[in-house]
Amino acid sequence: MADVMQRALALLVLLQSGKAFSGEELAARLDVPPRTLRRDINRLRGYGYPVETQPGPGGYYRLTAGRTMPPLLLDDDEAIATLLGLAVLGATGTAREGSLDDAATRAYGKVDQFLPKRLRPRAAALRAGLETTPTPTASTSAQAMSTLAEAIAGERVVTFEYVGAAGQASTRTAEPYRQMHLLLHWYLLAWDTGKRDWRVFRIDRLTGLRATGQTFSARPLPAESGIEFLRKGVHRNRQRVVVTIAAPMPEVADAFSFQDVDLTATDGGTRAVLMVDSWQWLLPRLAFLDADFTVEAPAELRSALRRFGARLGSA
Repeated sequence: MADVMQRALALLVLLQSGKAFSGEELAARLDVPPRTLRRDINRLRGYGYPVETQPGPGGYYRLTAGRTMPPLLLDDDEAIATLLGLAVLGATGTAREGSLDDAATRAYGKVDQFLPKRLRPRAAALRAGLETTPTPTASTSAQAMSTLAEAIAGERVVTFEYVGAAGQASTRTAEPYRQMHLLLHWYLLAWDTGKRDWRVFRIDRLTGLRATGQTFSARPLPAESGIEFLRKGVHRNRQRVVVTIAAPMPEVADAFSFQDVDLTATDGGTRAVLMVDSWQWLLPRLAFLDADFTVEAPAELRSALRRFGARLGSA
């Protein structure tokens, strides 16, 4: 499939030059036999690209002019994933004007026109039978994320107003490095020039964002990745717990949904690594799984669970 798509893209690049090509010329440029070329031409037509053919002596292939935007080169699974991704993103937020979820909802309603013709009925059928449950969370500005993306790529300093978790407002100047997504929120990892240290900011709490004309030289990240640094901050007052559960990974994932948990399949079960505020937080999830489990770490959690088990037994 990868070779087929590469050939289709190479063929499309040639045709989008606006020139007319003979079949022999295209076959030679792409280094394919005439039969393969004809299949690739039909494939482009299936994607919705209007390839004009003039048969016979002096014949040619040419891409019809006048298309404002060609359809996306998506296969069936990619088209379905695109629609579902837009549906999920559109259901997460408050639908504030200019937000990512608002933009996703609008794109969800119009993406069909950019799909290959053969995929449009399937997309319409998927949309007609799909419902999503709204997940209330703070909306993030699509423009803010675009501004930050350009500033990160161009290594440009940004300034913004920021409201912290406790409600305190401040003006910040920072060198942006990463935009990160964790547990339904978007974050910015940046070097705060005023604090002279690394900071993580919730992007939905930024206002007045502006990229300045000042550039910066990239610094080494304070961790292996931005997400790792973010997790260290989020979990700094939590305890690491490792539990092996005698249940399939999909069932464990359901029990720990919307939690930052690392799951690994094992022989006959699932190993879960997570950070918790207290051991009591684990009990409802483990109870609903109704499966045997072994606490690998920490030792004090095993002792606490034994004491709690004894209290349950005496009740």
